[in-house]
Amino acid sequence: MKECVEQLKGGLVVSCQALPDEPLHSSFIMGRMALAAEQGGAKGIRANTKEDIREIQSQTALPIIGIVKRDYDDSGVYITPTMKEVDELMEVKPEIIAMDATGGLRPGNLPLDTFFAQVKEKYPEQLWMADCSTVEEALHADELGFDFIGTTMVGYTDQSRGDRIEANDFEIIRKILGQAKHRVIAEGNIDTPAKAKRVIELGSFCVVVGSIITRPQLITKAFADSLAK
Repeated sequence: MKECVEQLKGGLVVSCQALPDEPLHSSFIMGRMALAAEQGGAKGIRANTKEDIREIQSQTALPIIGIVKRDYDDSGVYITPTMKEVDELMEVKPEIIAMDATGGLRPGNLPLDTFFAQVKEKYPEQLWMADCSTVEEALHADELGFDFIGTTMVGYTDQSRGDRIEANDFEIIRKILGQAKHRVIAEGNIDTPAKAKRVIELGSFCVVVGSIITRPQLITKAFADSLAK
């Protein structure tokens, strides 16, 4: 598995996700989306739910970063928030499992440190990615022993509100790269080829790009909005 992940180095990971309220919500469609991404040169896929991952695995052998997005009433953490989601993902064994590492309490008031220790003990051979929103969160996840540190949540949390990943030549990523011991995955609003190229030049292990490739309703809206001005 770890050898397979090395093919991600310096490459593009395409996030193939469609939530239940989106028009492309379908494991079949996500499987074909992943195949199209591979044909376009992607080196890996990020995907949501065991059903989508199983279908993607039937279409491509690219390494997968797997997550389960699920809402709980007692927590704002929704990316792989509990052991239930981890167990589901382990049924299809994605090469990497990503989870929210923003510091918020998980369902049942479980802190990240405790939860990560539990999943590491249960699945010691699995590779883990931390979805972070600040430099401080990223460095804490690095200390906890996550295999990959991601900038997925920059701008999406209260503590990072208003932050932009590309600000000051990707200062957030540069700060993390300068201090983290583990590999850094650039993700979150990296929406142009130039931005993707730059984060790799800075030293990111790989780059994850999602909506600008795989959410046609958002791509269409950008064009339509520009014409309506």
